[in-house]
Amino acid sequence: MDFLSALGTNDLRELENCLAQSISEDSFIKEICAPLIVGGKRLRPQLFFLCSGDAAPAKKIPLATALELIHTASLVHDDILDSAKKRRGVATINSAYGAQIAVLVGDYLFAKAFQLVAEGDYGSRVSEILSRLVKNLCVGEIMQDRALFAVPTLSEYYTRINLKTAFFLSTCCRLGAIVAERDDMEIENLAAYGENLGLAFQIVDDLLDFFGEENLTGKILGGDIKSGVITLPVIRALNQSGDAETLKKIIAQGNVSGADVQTAIKIISETDAAAYCRTRAEAHIDCAIMSLPDSAARFALEQIASFVINRKR
Repeated sequence: MDFLSALGTNDLRELENCLAQSISEDSFIKEICAPLIVGGKRLRPQLFFLCSGDAAPAKKIPLATALELIHTASLVHDDILDSAKKRRGVATINSAYGAQIAVLVGDYLFAKAFQLVAEGDYGSRVSEILSRLVKNLCVGEIMQDRALFAVPTLSEYYTRINLKTAFFLSTCCRLGAIVAERDDMEIENLAAYGENLGLAFQIVDDLLDFFGEENLTGKILGGDIKSGVITLPVIRALNQSGDAETLKKIIAQGNVSGADVQTAIKIISETDAAAYCRTRAEAHIDCAIMSLPDSAARFALEQIASFVINRKR
């Protein structure tokens, strides 16, 4: 992510300072949040910064920090629901301190985000958009949790990843454009860029879950299927593989072992699932770039699109 850091060094430096301050009110909270806060791609605030252009730092930094805190809070809660042991290569809060502490830490980060927004006096429009963002994250997670070990339709899959990922990136772009006081057409175009970028991001993420390098992703391969989350590579493989019945049995049993994960990865890899998913992700990237208005940030936003489709972690 070095190229991203170079896009807005001053903004990112201020963001890091604000993030550090956000978890410094209590020494225990700081201790357990620091590893999670320090890590991360900073994709969401960087999208916000690029779309907010030359807006005053006083208007940019608190909102960008709030977006990253909301993202971090959602990860903390996701790890509880998934019983995840690692996040970004380190122990998750729930595995190190228990689910009760993790729930409270996630709630704290959400509350801190909205405190920053309230103190920044952004107005009802921004508050409504952020409230809708958190609501959609919850709805997407509820949908996913209620459908564990069940194979979604393509439409259901897209609804879920839109709620959990695409709407978030779209919101970052939308809020940046609003802070920059861009016209309505630019706001909608940048939001459309973010939405397609988010869809591509999640599809690539779902591919990396099966075919990524664990030392880069910081996650154990096959974590999604082990926790019962059925994603696009599995959906495609079930429609293409001669071993679809074996894959269905692995999913249906609801208790997926390490050996089952390896069998599932082998079945998926023997189909065109990886190429199919990549083609879909590339189509969303093309749509994202086509949505971009001409601006000083266009080249950087194109670079981010390239990163998303080619990322390894």
